[in-house]
Amino acid sequence: MPTEAALESFIALVESNAHVEAIERFYAEDASMQENLDPPRMGRDALVARESGFLKLWQKIESHCVRPAFRNGDQVVIRWNFAFTAPDGTVRTMDELAYQRWQGDKIVEERFYYDPKQIRG
Repeated sequence: MPTEAALESFIALVESNAHVEAIERFYAEDASMQENLDPPRMGRDALVARESGFLKLWQKIESHCVRPAFRNGDQVVIRWNFAFTAPDGTVRTMDELAYQRWQGDKIVEERFYYDPKQIRG
C-alpha cells in the first residue's frame, strides 16, 4: 500500500510535468501500463522510452490531478486533466482515469481509461 507521502509526491511530480521522472521513481522495474483495451506495455525501461517519445510530440503539456485521489489498500484511482499544446499552437485536452495497483511505494500495474478522440482533436 502506498504511503500518503508517496502518493502525494507522485501526483506532484506528474503535475510538475516530470512524467518521465515519475515513471523512473515510482514504477517497479517490471511494471505494466495499459491504454484502455490495448495490450499492456511491460517494464519500466519500455514505459520510460514510450513516455519520452510521446512528450516530444508536444510543445507543452499541462497536467492536473482532479481531487480527490482515491486510495484503498494497494488500489489507487486518480483523475487527470491534461492540456497538450502542439507545435502549431493547437491545444487538445484530455480527461483520464488512471487505475493503479501499488506494492509498497511502487506502481506495479496501471491502466488508463479515456476517450482517444480527445487527443486526436
